[in-house]
Amino acid sequence: MKRFIAYAALVLVFATTAVTQPAKAQQDPTQFISRLGTQAIQVMGPSVPLDQRIAVFNQLFSSYFDGPRIAQFVLGQYARTATPEQRQQFMAAFQETMVDTYARRLGHYAGEPFRVTAAHPAAGGETLVSSQIVRPSGPPVDVEWTVIDEGGQPKVTDVSINGLSMRVQERQLFASLMQQSGNRMDIAIVALRQSGAAPTAGSSR
Repeated sequence: MKRFIAYAALVLVFATTAVTQPAKAQQDPTQFISRLGTQAIQVMGPSVPLDQRIAVFNQLFSSYFDGPRIAQFVLGQYARTATPEQRQQFMAAFQETMVDTYARRLGHYAGEPFRVTAAHPAAGGETLVSSQIVRPSGPPVDVEWTVIDEGGQPKVTDVSINGLSMRVQERQLFASLMQQSGNRMDIAIVALRQSGAAPTAGSSR
């Protein structure tokens, strides 16, 4: 519990810093990802129980990711027919899945050096920020962040680890679940939530 309180305090420090820095610094996606990436790696150590990692990453996701924009992309064509209630249920299930998946994945790299290597503009006013997690043995892990400015506050809209896009993978998964459920969104949402609870390859609960 003491360890978790210390990690939670680090998240609070990051949040406070992001809010109190000048507007110009807030708008710089490179600095934003440098802080966020370092923060995420610091609090995701494999020695920290999974439920605590999930709690911390859930706070990071809620504060620094554009959840509604990502969810809209993941819904794809099904966004047109979803009811407001279904959208709300999907958003909750989607965030649970994302938080669980990335709490596991980032746990493998905790404590290892994180550095931003480049940034360049992308379509739709977004910025692609390239970074690496430097591993003591083996090649570095390439992490690319897609960032958009929301009223002066940078927000993450995608994370790609070694070329695998978070939002693309989730869109493909949900489309598959919809097909398997006979286009029953209520069933697909339940299946999506269950997929987040299942252990991912190379991880443990």
